[in-house]
Amino acid sequence: MELLEEILNPKNLNKAYKKVISNKGVAGVDGITVEEECEYLKENKDRILNQIRKRRYRPQPVKRVQIPKENGKKRNLGIPTVTDRIIQQAIVQVISPIYEEQFNDNSFGFRPNRSCEQAVIRALEYLNDGYEWIVDIDLEKFFDTVNQDRLITIIGRTIKDGDVVSLIRKYLSAGVMEKGIVKATEIGTPQGGNLSPLLSNIMLNELDKELEARGLNFVRYADDCIILVKSEKAANRVLASITKFIEKKLGLKVNAEKSKVTRPTKTKYLGFSFWMTKGGKWKPKPHLKSYQKLIRKLKQITNRSWNMSLDERIKKINYLIRGWINYFRIANMKSKIREIDEHLRTRIRVIIWKQWKRITKRYKALRQLGVQHEIAFNCANTRKGYYQICKSRYIQFAINNERLRKRGLVFLLDQYTKVHIECTN
Repeated sequence: MELLEEILNPKNLNKAYKKVISNKGVAGVDGITVEEECEYLKENKDRILNQIRKRRYRPQPVKRVQIPKENGKKRNLGIPTVTDRIIQQAIVQVISPIYEEQFNDNSFGFRPNRSCEQAVIRALEYLNDGYEWIVDIDLEKFFDTVNQDRLITIIGRTIKDGDVVSLIRKYLSAGVMEKGIVKATEIGTPQGGNLSPLLSNIMLNELDKELEARGLNFVRYADDCIILVKSEKAANRVLASITKFIEKKLGLKVNAEKSKVTRPTKTKYLGFSFWMTKGGKWKPKPHLKSYQKLIRKLKQITNRSWNMSLDERIKKINYLIRGWINYFRIANMKSKIREIDEHLRTRIRVIIWKQWKRITKRYKALRQLGVQHEIAFNCANTRKGYYQICKSRYIQFAINNERLRKRGLVFLLDQYTKVHIECTN
């Protein structure tokens, strides 16, 4: 069976359909939603498949959307139509296993059964083997700068079905619609499409092969790549030579300002940094910026001016905490998250205190929670600010940790204790 027919096989297409529908997402430029897609395909499936087989199918432009980045800038995403997402997914399901046999073991992004956690653990292995100088390679706007001709040439080395290669090229050059205007896409592979992650790995596998040929230790997650060597001199040499390879051979741009030679304690890789124990072992920890990002989000959710019920706030807090702790579960961070827990509980108490509003309600609430008459009276009539009064031992006694737990609040330390895995590398 030709590769294209494997892609267009009803079982494969049905699997792709279910995958796309389960992911939901917004409509593309045609306005057809995931809920409307079934009816659309009933009427148009045969026509679309016939067009693909005859190389007459034309993917529609992707819809340009922008999402904010941490640095205040925006990242461009391209949203294909639901139909094109299904076709792309069908392509991925067939050709991905072919490339999995070629991909390097040190590549972890956008691959089945691989994760950021595994990438960090692999980096730890190299660090603890004495490779303590890190070459941090930053690819500038990778998805927007991929040379399509180079990429298609690389794909053609493996995929011998010209119909499939032609279809992939059409998706690369489908264009972008922004504010009703279609712009050509002569370079890049739009982030947001089902194909883009696989195509990025196909391109960057060329870098992996070069690093392996040179006998270098590296870890790559998508376009986040670090190379680990034993000396500063070797690191500077590698940075210069690999930069040249990436720009000359792959046609990509290395961000000279962000690419650097650094040490583990100053590294930020996938949100992690590293520290050394007294016994001389490297261990992972969340980078300072990862903590800061978490604190900012918690602060936003617990903003007392935000018109939201306490139950809804707790629901959002719990979702954030579980996700963050689960991601950093291999990190060492007990003392830091204790501080964050304490600060968070104080902010929750402030919200409750504000909700009580009037003096009489505050007094009655404190008395019901076991506070003595005089102390409850003085607290209720205090002129202290919200935060100051809620830091007092009396309010902490009334709205204690156990009561907050019963209210449903998840503590960072509790979640960490539950899921933490100690790295032994």
